[in-house]
Amino acid sequence: MANLCEVCGKGIRSGNNVSHSNRHTKRIWKPNIQRVRAVVNGEVKRINVCTRCLRSNKIVLPSSLS
Repeated sequence: MANLCEVCGKGIRSGNNVSHSNRHTKRIWKPNIQRVRAVVNGEVKRINVCTRCLRSNKIVLPSSLS
């Protein structure tokens, strides 16, 4: 699955694991992406959306139309 939110553009972030002895190794953080049915331009499509966008109602779900 694509690790990119189609609403806000949130994607993979990179950084370092830092141990107790202060050693640094590379790591990544992946966003929580869900594939949901949403209304886009009047039609129902499947899009990849992060859970932050789902929770803040930045998309319109088809069940909320009626």
